[in-house]
Order: sequence, then structure tokens, then C-alpha cells
Amino acid sequence: MKPPRQMFRLFAASGLVALMGSAAAYAETTLKAVSAFPPNLAFAQSFQGFVELVNERGKGVVQIQMMGGPEVFPPNQQIDAVSRGIVDMQYGPATYSIGSLPEAYAFVGGTVDPVETRENGGLEVMREAMLEKLGVYLLGRPDSDIRFYIYTVGEPKRTEDGGVDLSGMQLRALPIYNKFFESLGAVPISVPVPDVYTGLERNTFDGLGFPMIGIRDLSWDKFLKYRIDPGFFQGDLSIVLNPEAWEGLAPEAQELLTQAAADWEVQSGEHFTELAKETEAELAEAGVETFQLEGEAAEAFLDAAYDTSWQALEDSGSAYYDRLRETFYDR
Repeated sequence: MKPPRQMFRLFAASGLVALMGSAAAYAETTLKAVSAFPPNLAFAQSFQGFVELVNERGKGVVQIQMMGGPEVFPPNQQIDAVSRGIVDMQYGPATYSIGSLPEAYAFVGGTVDPVETRENGGLEVMREAMLEKLGVYLLGRPDSDIRFYIYTVGEPKRTEDGGVDLSGMQLRALPIYNKFFESLGAVPISVPVPDVYTGLERNTFDGLGFPMIGIRDLSWDKFLKYRIDPGFFQGDLSIVLNPEAWEGLAPEAQELLTQAAADWEVQSGEHFTELAKETEAELAEAGVETFQLEGEAAEAFLDAAYDTSWQALEDSGSAYYDRLRETFYDR
């Protein structure tokens, strides 16, 4: 039997090793993040707000280090960078990956807010789809309480039944708009965001689809003089992580990030609702007129928008279609 002093030394040493192991396992983790937007846009500033929220709550547990925006990785390459573990976290439009993730149509074509999709299982369905299709873990979908609008340089034509006729008009578009724009007679064309200002300046196209938020930030209101109302779709922005980075976090860190994402979905939604009201007033003051659709014409306009999104998802053959339709759409 070992002498008492020697037994004490062995016990103290083993205890120290255990404590060191525990400290190492739960040491503060830093996640490197990128954004799809330059810092001057409201969306990038919203994500910065989320980063600050996490860093305040997560001291000693988990921190987020902003690496930058499009200058670090082009937006359409950021998801791949997260999947490969080059960076840990990304914030941006899920529809940038719509070729691989047709399920992103449920984000824009959805009418159910993030709070409810957390409760009704919709977020978990989308999380499953994004993990399978893109190799990333979906943390949350902030900034969704925004609407998209069609803006035009010249006054649109009104149909006999009070709708809008965009026949022959070339509109800058993303894939999510194409079928909808075509249903209105417009010709969708692809133009990168950095080239839109020059395109408007040179009359390359007649208008575009975009959220109300950001129009003034990008100075496009200098050329766009009409906004077709009502707005349609909702935000497709998401925060995703590398799955290995997520699994490697301490349970406390995972819980903290999950709660912060849920809280930011609410806070950012309220913020963008107010910002949209302010922006609408500023656009009106800048001379952007509202081309208002009402009654059945407005309903037909919205039906055309949402139907094209869900039809595109159904046509993709997605195994997630039924569950996404049930949890993301209540129109």
C-alpha cells in the first residue's frame, strides 16, 4: 500500500489532469464567419447585430469572428466554403444555391414566419434538406419579414381587369423571379448586383425585382420611378454552419447559438418591418410612385407569384415538397 503522502500526490495529479481536460473541452470557441453582402447594406448590418448578440452572451463559451463579405469569398462560393470547413459560418440568401437546393423556393414562396416554422417543424425539415443537399447546418432564418417588389423605370401598363401588363419589358431578375415575371409578360435578364446601377444608367433594362430594403443603399432609386404594390415573397436569408464545427461545439455553445438565432429572428423581423416603413416614405419623397393593385387583381398578382415558387419546387421532384408546403405556406 502506498504511503498517504504519495496517495495524495497521485490523487492531486489525476484531479489536475481531469480539470485540464474539462477546461480544454469547454474552452471558448471562435467561429469564423462571412456574409454575402458588403457592410454598407442593411442586411449585412443585421448580421453584424447577430454577431454582437452572440459575442455578448457567449463570453467564455463561443464567439464569432467576422472575416468579411464578398471580398473574402464571392457570394455564390460561400456555402461551399462552409461545407468544406474553410469558414465556419455564413449568412446570405439560400436561393443563391437554388440549383442544388430547390427547397429554397419554400423560403421565398413561404408565408409562415420563422417563429412558427420553429414551432411547427418547418425549420427542421429545411435543416434536413440543407444538410443533405449542401452539406451545411441551418441555424436560423433571420430578416425574413421583408417583401419583394417590382420596380420600373417607366409607368407600367394596366390591364382591363385592373392588373399589370409588363409585356416586352426587360427586368433584372434572379431565378426565383423568372417564371413569375414571364407570367406578367416580362423578359427576365440576369445582371449581377454590382452591375445593376450601370445597367439602369444606360437603360439596359426597364426595371427589376428587389426587396424594398436596399434600394436606397444601392442608389437605384435615382432611376426607378414606379413600385408595383403589393409586395410578394419573403426573405430567403439564412445562417448556416459547417456541420463538423457545429458538432464540435460544447452543448452550452450550441444552446446559446440556437437561442440567439431564435431571438434574432424576432428582433430582426421587427427591425425590418420598421425599416421598410421608413424606406417606403423615403422612396415616395424621392419621387418613386406606387402602382397599386387592388382587390381581385392584387390577389391574382400574389397567386401568380407564390404559385410559380411552389410549382418550381414540385417540378424539381423534391422529397421535401409536401412537408415544406405544409409548414411554410398557409395562404
